[in-house]
Amino acid sequence: MNDQQQASDGIVAEREFLAFRLGKEEYGVPILLTQEVRSVEPVTVIANAPAHMKGVLNLRGVIVPVMDMRVCFNTGPDTVDAETVVIILQLHGRVIGMVVDAVSDVIRLPDSAIRPAPEVGTAFSSDVIDGIGQMDEGRMIILIDIIKVMRLPEVGLLKPEA
Repeated sequence: MNDQQQASDGIVAEREFLAFRLGKEEYGVPILLTQEVRSVEPVTVIANAPAHMKGVLNLRGVIVPVMDMRVCFNTGPDTVDAETVVIILQLHGRVIGMVVDAVSDVIRLPDSAIRPAPEVGTAFSSDVIDGIGQMDEGRMIILIDIIKVMRLPEVGLLKPEA
């Protein structure tokens, strides 16, 4: 049964996101793209890599590029503390890690609580923002289209769409 059928049957269509913090803001990526969450560990630095690329790590025999979303989104210093984690994503057959300040929780949002992203001057164009999720008590979460982020020429971890 697809989301439209569920909605027409009176069942609220929902999506699940892994919520994480970058600076003071909360972001989310679709939970189905998340493979695991790991503590930060040393990576092998690649010479002449862009500033947002921390390096690579060996994850059970798979070499995983790790990018720092704080540098990528310009949300603050790239310091590591007890809450800093690496979210391992599975995107179109590639395993990619992204460093974030902290993981909040898994959030379920009905489609009715997701608003379109406004056009604002950001580090990346707003087309990488899937929408803004409105939760209880005025809490908002910025929903990222992480596949589009990884396809950006300045990131380059996924091939652009044909």
